[in-house]
Amino acid sequence: MTTAHTAMLSRDGARASWRADLMLALLATLGVLVVNACAGFPALTNAGGDNDNLLRLVEVRDLLAGQGWFDLHQYRMGLEGGFVMHWSRLVDVPIAAIVLAVSSLTGNMTLAENVAQVAWPALLFGLTMVFIIRAARSFAGDGAVLPAVIVGAAALYFIGIFEPGALDHHNVQLMLTVASLSFLLEARMRRPAAFLAGLCAALTLAVGMETAPYVATIGVCVATLFAFDVSGERLIARDFGLGFAGVAALVFVATIPLSAWGQAQCDAFSTMQFVVAALAGTGLAAIASIEAAGRTRGQRLLSVGVLALVLGAVLLLLFPQCLASPYAGLDPRLKTLWLDHIDEAQSLFQLAAHDPAELAARYATPLVALVLMALRLRRGGWRRQDSLVAMLLVVAFLVSVWQVRGSTFSIAFAVIPLSAWIAKWRRRAETSPSRSSVLRMAAAWLISVNSIWSGAAQAASAALATGGAKITSDAGVDPSCQAKATFATLGRLPDTTVLAVSNLGSPILVYSRHRVFAGPYHRNVAGDLLALDAFLGSEAQARSIVGDHHVGLVALCRGNSESQLLAFTAPDGFLAGLMRGNVPEWLEPIAETRGASLELYRVRPKG
Repeated sequence: MTTAHTAMLSRDGARASWRADLMLALLATLGVLVVNACAGFPALTNAGGDNDNLLRLVEVRDLLAGQGWFDLHQYRMGLEGGFVMHWSRLVDVPIAAIVLAVSSLTGNMTLAENVAQVAWPALLFGLTMVFIIRAARSFAGDGAVLPAVIVGAAALYFIGIFEPGALDHHNVQLMLTVASLSFLLEARMRRPAAFLAGLCAALTLAVGMETAPYVATIGVCVATLFAFDVSGERLIARDFGLGFAGVAALVFVATIPLSAWGQAQCDAFSTMQFVVAALAGTGLAAIASIEAAGRTRGQRLLSVGVLALVLGAVLLLLFPQCLASPYAGLDPRLKTLWLDHIDEAQSLFQLAAHDPAELAARYATPLVALVLMALRLRRGGWRRQDSLVAMLLVVAFLVSVWQVRGSTFSIAFAVIPLSAWIAKWRRRAETSPSRSSVLRMAAAWLISVNSIWSGAAQAASAALATGGAKITSDAGVDPSCQAKATFATLGRLPDTTVLAVSNLGSPILVYSRHRVFAGPYHRNVAGDLLALDAFLGSEAQARSIVGDHHVGLVALCRGNSESQLLAFTAPDGFLAGLMRGNVPEWLEPIAETRGASLELYRVRPKG
């Protein structure tokens, strides 16, 4: 058989495997869509308190209404004039394109937005499934594909960032990060894969800084593999570096206005991220391309070490402010009354204290996957695939110990070694069938599914609770405070400024044309503090703020957890009095909202 014929067969096999993986991912996506459709797509009428998904829709509407590409102001939130959001336009574009296309065909903007809210997360779910399946195939062979489909689909459904209405950027970031890993796992077999891995790594960094630890880990892995084993890794390092630096440059030019090229933002893609990405990518590509820099292992280690020192010096000398904690400069009141109560910002230990069932669901499968990787290392025969998967899994798990949001990534990465584990026991059950092998295979399947851990933990919590009652941190919270129908009356009232707690900010923006002060965003410090001053201060202080800032309405949801927290914090404050029914004379209750989830009070003009 000639070399050309072998190469042709290899290409045909690759195309066939891609087609099979795409079909399996499509089936998984359709299955999840059917489940959501049977439930009536509830997230389209009740976002369940996810302000980010709602505010993304507001941003898309603003973009389609003519707001400038480089203008990231949210004009209807914060003090007069709004504030600049830290999100990337890269996520707005595809959502806006779907809305524009469907509205052009149907003439119905509401339908177009609903289609976008279903289609966009579904597309990302399907793409993420493709790359999980590809990664599992590269990691453990064809036998891992079926487990990757089932366990992967269950994991992505469980973490909830792909459900209809999920317009926030976390699903995009997870898809791109898994794609980068998948391409690197098969980079030795397919030439463009390393370049595509670098492209995806740069894009996920550009979308948001949450993925910086994973992008850094991927870059370190590529550089380390090249330094210790030049065979086959030189071209991978070069192409990854070129893809990473090149796409970072394109994103910088496309999304950052010329007037801001000299400004460094630590929480969004800016000059700092571009400079580091350009230096890291071109530096790695240069080391891999220059013979003198990579002839021996010692030279490669020295060259990579020098590059790391240069990057460290650039960060330390030019951007030292970005080495601090992301929330180091946050006002203490916002940290206490807002950040400390965000679920995804909780640590493993905080979660263990108030929600053990969620702890098991979020951490069990990544921990099992870590144990499996440790056993692989102990047995010997460690491969480059093991290094890539293990390092990303370890970093994601450490991030999740700090903040629960990291578990979104660790759960997805865990699917790869878990699928390999299931595949191993499936082979043993087929080749040497016995009760023991079948039971172990069944156990591997069950242990690998997050919802099983969650269900078992919830059952144990219920059994241990006094009288069998379920203990929940959300007791007393009215879920209708976030439903679209709740804001119908507000949407019919003339546009004005509404004084409301921060987690009602985005729903008010998306379901009406009013503006608000507060919203759960770390750049909206002035607006959030003003709302706190009004609600926690005396009635006279609230009246002064309302008058000075032209507030027309006050909105109250008694069952809202933030309202309850603020009332508890300042029992003599304006909000606590309003919740007790003490309505000051300068407020006029709107009759049709009496007894409703969202109570509205009109500010009487000063006599």
